[in-house]
Amino acid sequence: MTCSTVRWKNFGGRCDAAMSNAGLKQSAEAEEKLLSNGNGNGGVTVLPAAAAAAANNRSNLPVPRLQTRRRSSGSILSSLNFTKNGRVKTGHVFSRYRQSRFNARRIRKRVVFKHGDCNVIQGNVAKRRRRYLQDIFTTLVDAQWRWTLLVFSMNFLLSWLAFAVVWYLICYLHDDLNPANIDNDEWTPCVTGIRSFMSIFLYSVETQHTIGYGGRLPTEECPLAVIVLCIQSITGVMIQAFMVGVVFAKLSRPKKRTQTLLFSRNAVICLRDGVLCLMFRVGDMRKSHIIEAHVRAQLIRQKVTKEGEHLPFYQTELKVGGDGEEDKIFFIWPTTIVHKIDHTSPLYSMCATDLLRERFEIVVILEGVIESTGMTTQARSSYLPSEILWGHRFQPLVAFKADSGGYEVDYAMFNNTSEVATPLSSAKQLAEIGVVEHHLNGVFPSPSSNTLSSMDSMSIDCDKPLEITIPDCSITASPIPVMVTGPESASVRSDVHVIVNGTVRRLSTHGRPVAV
Repeated sequence: MTCSTVRWKNFGGRCDAAMSNAGLKQSAEAEEKLLSNGNGNGGVTVLPAAAAAAANNRSNLPVPRLQTRRRSSGSILSSLNFTKNGRVKTGHVFSRYRQSRFNARRIRKRVVFKHGDCNVIQGNVAKRRRRYLQDIFTTLVDAQWRWTLLVFSMNFLLSWLAFAVVWYLICYLHDDLNPANIDNDEWTPCVTGIRSFMSIFLYSVETQHTIGYGGRLPTEECPLAVIVLCIQSITGVMIQAFMVGVVFAKLSRPKKRTQTLLFSRNAVICLRDGVLCLMFRVGDMRKSHIIEAHVRAQLIRQKVTKEGEHLPFYQTELKVGGDGEEDKIFFIWPTTIVHKIDHTSPLYSMCATDLLRERFEIVVILEGVIESTGMTTQARSSYLPSEILWGHRFQPLVAFKADSGGYEVDYAMFNNTSEVATPLSSAKQLAEIGVVEHHLNGVFPSPSSNTLSSMDSMSIDCDKPLEITIPDCSITASPIPVMVTGPESASVRSDVHVIVNGTVRRLSTHGRPVAV
């Protein structure tokens, strides 16, 4: 043997490794390196006697046991049966299903994060800065608070400084800053009480915000100063109104309302009224409700069109609602949103094992009007295949409390699920099984059960021909051999009339099966 042979055991989750000669040689080299303090030939030399003893004890080395992770008895991998070529044998039905960890390498990047932000970065936009400046109000509202406050402060500081420079030039040209004219009572300046640039800056601040301490005031000596005074007053009001509007818009954004709207951590798939359904839960922590709340869901995955066009992020609308039909909900407490997996659903042909290979993302959206402000808000979240639990159901969290006389919502159980018996087949396979059973029950009715039974329990008139009516089935199936027999006490019937689509056919029943 040139490599080690590994024998897997099913009972301990461990493996026994029988080492070959090459493995023993590597162990001896490691032992010699350990005895030499890891320095190889440059360290302490191993004595020949010690080396000979180590060589003689090679055959007595213990067989290493590889510690592997014990798999859960209820995991999908421990329940699947694999063929020699690695394929999974079909025909198994399990009580529950969880996403295994080996698929973590293939988890795609999210389009929408769990908290609702979109994972989209705009790049290579032509004239990007100019476009953002043209819509400066929205830019400041969407910007982070530190940038908004920086722009807020810089607007006032720069406006004060700019008009201070203008006032300085006016005073300088009028010769008001001449030391001989500053203390001259007969001199009439453009602005009284001006001695330096600092005093001019204070006058600019007082003028723009109408503070008016009374120490500095303009005169009618300079008409230009009166015009600048009017311009600064109007500019100051506009800047103040603009920046106050930006701050108010940031504080009252409907986006902040989404912080109290909750989505369940996982989505689940289970049976509801005999139909496979994808379900997730939404909740609202506030007492003020969301008016006209409605829910949407979209499936994002790759698609190749008939013409061969590759669509990496094709969006498919999922029909969701409180009952799986109507998207509007009465949102007064946590509600479970249902998507029925029927023939119109993109998940119709997807079974539990397909979730191990499929790469998609389900984006869920909750929209409505905020009751207290009247503004529209939208909350978003998403679910990857690894966040969908097959064979689980949400636990109830609303209960009536007799002591308080109201319904109490326990948000500690908002994400709790319980396992339920759910087949791992797709909705399409379940529908096909249901159609076949329906037609079989129509062709071969049973008076006591839904299964085929012998005719011993039926009363048969041996003097009249036996007639079997076969309805026109829409599904073409392979011929089903049917043995028509009678009770042991009844005489053997020599003729059977079979009516197929209104045509009477006579078949022989001498102990041979009749093909229908």
